[in-house]
Amino acid sequence: MFIEPNITGERRGWIEVICGSMFSGKTEELIRRLKRARIANLKVEIFKPTADTRYDDVKIVSHNTNSVHSTPIDNSQKLLLLAQNVDVVGIDEAQFFDSEIANVCDELAFRGVRVIVAGLDMDFQGNPFGQMPFLLAKADYITKLHAICVQCGNIANYSYRKIPNEDQVMLGEKDVYEPRCRHCYKMDGAVQ
Repeated sequence: MFIEPNITGERRGWIEVICGSMFSGKTEELIRRLKRARIANLKVEIFKPTADTRYDDVKIVSHNTNSVHSTPIDNSQKLLLLAQNVDVVGIDEAQFFDSEIANVCDELAFRGVRVIVAGLDMDFQGNPFGQMPFLLAKADYITKLHAICVQCGNIANYSYRKIPNEDQVMLGEKDVYEPRCRHCYKMDGAVQ
C-alpha cells in the first residue's frame, strides 16, 4: 500500500490495524510494512508507549528480534506534534495508549497520513483490550494474525497467562504468556 494522490493532488490517508494474540507476529508485520514504506522513500515516523520496555527502551523489537528505531511517548496527543510532514506513522502496542489514540489516528489519516497500528485485541481474560476496539472500528484495513496453540497445534487467538495475577497489564514473554486456541484456553478455566 502507498499514499496515492487523488484527482486534486491531495494525499489520502487511512488506518491499518494489525491485531491478534501474543506471539502472532503483530510487531513483525508492523516492522515489515514500515521497512517497505522506507524502501518506497516515504517519510516514516514510528512510536511506541513508554510503558513498553520489554526488549528495549527505544526500539520496537519483535519476538524474532527484528527491530526498528521508534520514539517512546506517554500520551497519544504527542503523535500530532511529532508526526508533522510524514507519509507513514507506525504505532506498536496500541492497547497501552490512552483513550484518545483512536481519535488521534483518525486525525492523522484525515491529514493524509497512512497510519499503521499494531496491538493486542484481547487481554489475558479474553476481553477487548484497551482502545483496540475503537481503533478497529475506525480502521480502513484490518489484519488479524494468529499464533499456534502450544497445547494442540491449532491456530491460537488467545493470550493465556500462566502466572496468577489479576492485573490487566502485566508485561511478559514466554515465561508469563503462551498462545492458546479457544478450546485449550477454556480447558484451563481461563474463560468463565
